[in-house]
Amino acid sequence: GIPQTTNLWWNWGIAIIVIFILKNIINSSYGRAFMAIRDDEIAAEAMGISIFKHKLLSFVIGAFFAGVGGALYGIIISTIDPLAFRFTLTYQVLMIVVIGGMGSLTGSVIAGVLVTVMLELLRAVEQPMNFLFLQIPGIPGMRMVIFSLILLFVILYYRQGIMGTKEFNWDWVIKKLGLDKNRKGLNKNAAAK
Repeated sequence: GIPQTTNLWWNWGIAIIVIFILKNIINSSYGRAFMAIRDDEIAAEAMGISIFKHKLLSFVIGAFFAGVGGALYGIIISTIDPLAFRFTLTYQVLMIVVIGGMGSLTGSVIAGVLVTVMLELLRAVEQPMNFLFLQIPGIPGMRMVIFSLILLFVILYYRQGIMGTKEFNWDWVIKKLGLDKNRKGLNKNAAAK
């Protein structure tokens, strides 16, 4: 097996660093070029963006971070086995991206947390259950059926995912919680002094 040289806290720290690096890449000129290519290749090429160069660069960046994720995954489970990378893992990653939003880094993080928590909570559906005198056998694969229904719901009613192309913003949270009224009052009082 793979020696466990790190623990879960190291993985969280590396994940936060990776998110920070990706956020900086997205906000750089390369990130804006990637988004322009995503939105309209012809217009991006007309603006002078090298499509091939940027697509190759995005592939290399994606492969690098996939390698980082695979290394962290291997260290946590302390082994690399081809059976660990079945279709269900690919389906879960795809579901995280679709639910979070194809153009949102924070949406993918939020969806990753939601899907992981739901995977663990729905584990009970696959176990035998007892209700008073009624015994219900566990249904293997029921979690994936529930996730398929959730994915269908998201595709039908939230085509852009829960975040779409938007990113997390504290101002939006403050506005939704109604705390912006207090801020405006504080700003007026400060201006009056």
